[in-house]
Amino acid sequence: MAEQAVLVIPARWASTRFPGKPLAVIAGKPLIQWTWEAAKRCRKAREVVVATDDRRILDAARAFGAQVELTRSDHRSGTDRMAEIASRIRSDLYVNLQGDEPAVDPEEIDRLIDAIGAAPITTFRRKLQPDEAENPNVIKVVCDRRGYALYFSRAVLPFVLKVGRDVPRWAHVGIYAFRSKALRKFAGFGPGELEQAESLEQLRALENAMSILTVPTAMRCLGVDIPEDIERVERILKQR
Repeated sequence: MAEQAVLVIPARWASTRFPGKPLAVIAGKPLIQWTWEAAKRCRKAREVVVATDDRRILDAARAFGAQVELTRSDHRSGTDRMAEIASRIRSDLYVNLQGDEPAVDPEEIDRLIDAIGAAPITTFRRKLQPDEAENPNVIKVVCDRRGYALYFSRAVLPFVLKVGRDVPRWAHVGIYAFRSKALRKFAGFGPGELEQAESLEQLRALENAMSILTVPTAMRCLGVDIPEDIERVERILKQR
């Protein structure tokens, strides 16, 4: 029988760079609604849950028809928030979808779920563009020959000493599928030194010898990080 997953969309109000971001209006709808509508089109989604610590987001999500759960406000990451949802809603698989990605492709999410196999965690990688190498907001990943992540970083990765050598470079696309056991294990660890240094939650898994399988994708998430991103994202959404 084909596996299905609970898709969780963590949404918090207190973003440092963009407070209230989940409710920012993008092309006539709250940002969180765009992600929820895409998630609802996933064939492998058994349930789609918005997980928030704020009643304003709770009320807005209910207004557009979402299943929504109120969570604690002290979670360190979206995955920790998803783990709280997993304690209430049982499933073999859980997918963490960023709430600020209005153009996520539901078919790719289905493919990520199909790809998990025996891996505890899966995520996406895409080809890194030359102009992204120095950008710390574009997360890089290096993998072994099977596609398992060796390291994630905001820095240029890998460093190429010999000029002209053709080395594949990958960017990380921050959507994750977790086996339920792996999710519980992940949430049980405290934040590690590397996770805190780079502010990348996926490093908590690697620091604790948890494998992360990366799946190649051509999907480019738009990402809304600051208010100035809204105009750019609206323009792209209207073109699509």
